Amino acid sequence: MILDCQKISKAFGSETILDKVSFMINDQEKAALIGINGAGKTTLLKIIAGEYEADSGNVILARGARLGYLPQVIGTDSGRTIYEEMLDAMKDIIDMENRIRQLEKEISRLSGQELAAAMKEYSLLTEEYEKKDGYAWKSRINGVLKGLGFDDAEYDLPIRSLSGGQKTRVALSRILLTRPDIILLDEPTNHLDMDAIRWLEGFLSTYRGAVLIVSHDRYFLDRVVSKVIEIEQGTSQTFEGSYSRYAEKKKAQRDAQMKQYLNQQQEIAHQQEVIAKLKSFNREKSIRRAESREKMLDKMERLEAPPRIMDRMRISLEPEIMSGNDVLTIEGLSKSFGDRHLFCNLNLSIKRGEKVALLGANGTGKTTLMKIINRRLKADSGRITYGAKVTIGYYDQEQHILDDSKTIFDEISDAYPKLTHNKIRNVLAAFLFTGDRVFETIGHLSGGEKGRVSLAKLMLSNANFLILDEPTNHLDIMSREILEDALCSYQGTVFYVSHDRYFINRTAERILDLSSEGIVNYKGNYSYYLEQKEAGNIPADSDPVSSLSDGQGSGLPERTSSKEDWMKAREEAARQRKLANDLKKTEHKIAELEQENERIQEDMNSPDCSSDPDKLLALSKQYEENESALLTLYEQWEELADE
Repeated sequence: MILDCQKISKAFGSETILDKVSFMINDQEKAALIGINGAGKTTLLKIIAGEYEADSGNVILARGARLGYLPQVIGTDSGRTIYEEMLDAMKDIIDMENRIRQLEKEISRLSGQELAAAMKEYSLLTEEYEKKDGYAWKSRINGVLKGLGFDDAEYDLPIRSLSGGQKTRVALSRILLTRPDIILLDEPTNHLDMDAIRWLEGFLSTYRGAVLIVSHDRYFLDRVVSKVIEIEQGTSQTFEGSYSRYAEKKKAQRDAQMKQYLNQQQEIAHQQEVIAKLKSFNREKSIRRAESREKMLDKMERLEAPPRIMDRMRISLEPEIMSGNDVLTIEGLSKSFGDRHLFCNLNLSIKRGEKVALLGANGTGKTTLMKIINRRLKADSGRITYGAKVTIGYYDQEQHILDDSKTIFDEISDAYPKLTHNKIRNVLAAFLFTGDRVFETIGHLSGGEKGRVSLAKLMLSNANFLILDEPTNHLDIMSREILEDALCSYQGTVFYVSHDRYFINRTAERILDLSSEGIVNYKGNYSYYLEQKEAGNIPADSDPVSSLSDGQGSGLPERTSSKEDWMKAREEAARQRKLANDLKKTEHKIAELEQENERIQEDMNSPDCSSDPDKLLALSKQYEENESALLTLYEQWEELADE
């Protein structure tokens, strides 16, 4: 056991956040702490880290165990550079190395007891140095920084000049380098691109310490954790297994609880009807029987209705009119900011009803492309064509479409003046804004709350082409699942950017992978995209896109060569797909003939057939023909398999 939380309770004013929360984390165990926004996850992490004091209960950390904590918001204004911060994290090892070098110099000139003492210290230090992997401290720093998305040119940047997301990555790098016995991570993937998230998954999965993670990234949790601790209505419940396993168990549990509750409600209603009927007879015996039933009913332990969180936030996205088949066509699109080239000669098209996800590393221009498509930014060159009757609904991750000076209610009513007071109230209630909360000012809302207001506006837009820039940011897991369900049933067209791989896997039917070299089209969900990319496959259904020039000369020969290579790769991919299809057809024919020959043998061995020579001859002939055909098919299969 590395961490034991015993009956932790915490209230703010009259609101109880945590009520006797208990769980344990074992050595090297990886666990997730989940719950809806406001459930108390961050509060609990702060109590464990010692930043908050619990009202009651105990946090017990194993003796001598070191704890590392990554909060959601990093407020450091350190004057150190990124690399200096990493050196400070490795100070103990660096000091140890310096002392070892100093002892090596001293040993050459010492003698007697002084030499013996120096040799003993040297031996102990080198043993400890090796134990702490001291010889690799420089490569460890580089590995962590590059894994979390920093390049060499950023190492000398002062931390105070960094963005909030960069500061979070620096803080995470420092924690990973210090290798504490247990790490507390509060939304560690919020500021990481997919490559960095995948790197972090691998690091944490093999980490020799314990990890407790708060995250809404279900794909990430599935790959890292083996235990899920759920905070719901102030109390905790522990589930062994991955997040997906937890989701299955939780659904089964909720279904069972709901069934028990409904059965009891049905029994209560039945008993009340019987009691009323007995009393209506107005006979002494029947009244006594009614009273007896009433006593039994009063003693019944009433079950609470299970919380139906999924019903709190319903999203219904329906286009008012259908667009034409061609929704969006982009030809030769280019965009640069000064010397920084994002993309060049970009081509893509989106058809009606498609759900398309745009992926790519941070800085490749995904948000810029979204803004250009939505006419919020101008391209340097190229043409964008919208199809017939296309109406756009745009979700901006920075919520620039909201007016911070307005109330939530006014934001909706001003955008849709024909809506009634009750309609606006009902829509906002679906997004968890009830009572006087609808009159709060937008500027005072958190990022997640602003996201919910933006989604409420989007729901009312009746658009047939949704452009979404990180729609799941700041949404809890339950809200993400509801949004997924809405998009899956949406009859219009969706084009979005997201880092939520679980969300992408559920909603995307096509994936566009954007880089400085162009765009690659994968017709499938995230799992298909990942499988093809890791295998190094270029889909045959991709559209060729020329790469960026390096800025030297015209760059035309390089682009021509790139296109030729692309076409060759496309032709080869198409050939391989045809071979795979032919192989599958051949296997199917072989299976059919083998099954037919098995049936023929059974018929030939039957008593009816043995007494009918003509029938036996016909079956024997058919059997030989099938065997001959099978020999040919086996040869074909081998040739296809070899190719």
